[in-house]
This record gives sequence, structure tokens and C-alpha cells, in this order.
Amino acid sequence: MDLPPEWSQAHAPPQLQVCSLGEVPYCSAWEWQRQRQQGMAAGDRPDGLLLLSHPPVYTLGQGADAGFLKFDPETATYEVHRVERGGEVTYHGPGQWVGYPILNLRRHRQDLHWYLRQLEQVLIETLAAFGLQGDRIPGLTGVWVNGAKLGAIGIRATQWITWHGFALNVCPDLAAFDRIVPCGIGDRPVGSMAQSIPDISMEAVRPELLRAFSRVFGLEARIVELDEWLASAHKLGVKR
Repeated sequence: MDLPPEWSQAHAPPQLQVCSLGEVPYCSAWEWQRQRQQGMAAGDRPDGLLLLSHPPVYTLGQGADAGFLKFDPETATYEVHRVERGGEVTYHGPGQWVGYPILNLRRHRQDLHWYLRQLEQVLIETLAAFGLQGDRIPGLTGVWVNGAKLGAIGIRATQWITWHGFALNVCPDLAAFDRIVPCGIGDRPVGSMAQSIPDISMEAVRPELLRAFSRVFGLEARIVELDEWLASAHKLGVKR
């Protein structure tokens, strides 16, 4: 992407602080997003990306239709949360990279439609690194390969600072999606990279995903520990 005029080409791209973890409970990551978003809103912090996976969990967007759940959340043993993002119900679980970008869109473009298309482009470029053609479908958000949805996106922006984000199906248990109408789309299947590349691994995909994200948003990724990623929240006295 073209860098904004105020970013001189003579200097390094702006920094992206990346905290890349393993499997993290959904509620922990949810709170870490909130802390980072609040810290960025109160001070000048670099853009950040939290990249991880979750134990099995279902989440519904702010106005999502609970009718898209094929089970009763009051009696089921599945973990279910209604959260602030847009979009309908989705599933997160092992074998899926989940990315939570905490970006200040004032540094990029104050346009949520543009931001959604950029996240789609990140997933498309990641898939391309493995020889897979990711497609957009007009009127829908996400990325498809051979008609199956591999990349889901659901975002929130507060004061032009983003949270929530995207999920890329690398090698998850696709049967978990049978318990819902994924993203409220009942006539299109969900797929994974493993359907085309049986020996694909999460670790093989991570560097390509980070490269694509950095390239699309014009940022230089730097891996940091969680404490540094949350440093802005600590300064504000936000409890972890």
C-alpha cells in the first residue's frame, strides 16, 4: 500500500507490535484487546497485532441472531460469548489462526469498508503464498477458496481504534461449524487450507500471515512479549 505523505520514504515504516501466542482462552484475549484499545486511545502507542488460537468457542456479534446457533446455549457444554464485533455467529478453535489488530485508523484511513477489504487482502496474500487462490464474494465479507469460506472477519472500531479481527482456517475440526450457521450464511460451506494441503501446519502459516499483514498495512512487524504489548494499559493502571 502507499504510505501516507507524512511518512517519509527515507525512514523505516511505522512499527507493528506483534504478540504471537499459542492457544489462549477466549476471555483472556478479549480482555487483552480491551486493555490495548483503551491504552492506545489514551496515548500514542504503535499499532499492534495479537495473533493466537483459542480452545473451542462460539462467538456472536453485537446484533447477531441467536437463531443461527443449532444448540441451546443455556444448556450446551460449548463455550459461547456475545461480543462487541459486527457480524453473526462464528467458531474459533485449534488449527485456526485468530488475529486481533489494534490499529489506529487515523494513521491509515478512517474508513471501515477500506479496513475490511485490507483484512481480506491479508488473507488472500497469505493463501497465495501456499498456492491457493482466495476470492472475495460481492456483498459478503471474508475470503473463499473453491467456494468454501476459509477466512472470516468481524471487527469493532472505537475512536477509530480497531479491535476484534479475523480468523483463518488452517487445519481446524470443520465438524465444529456444523453446530452453527457460520456467519449467518447457510448456503456456502466452510473450508480449510488442509483440504488442499493435507500436511499444512499452523507454524508454517504464521510467518506468511505476518508478512502479508505488514505488507498490506505498510508496517514493520516486531515481535514483543505480552507485557510489552500491554504496556500502555499498565501505565493507565488498567488491571490485568
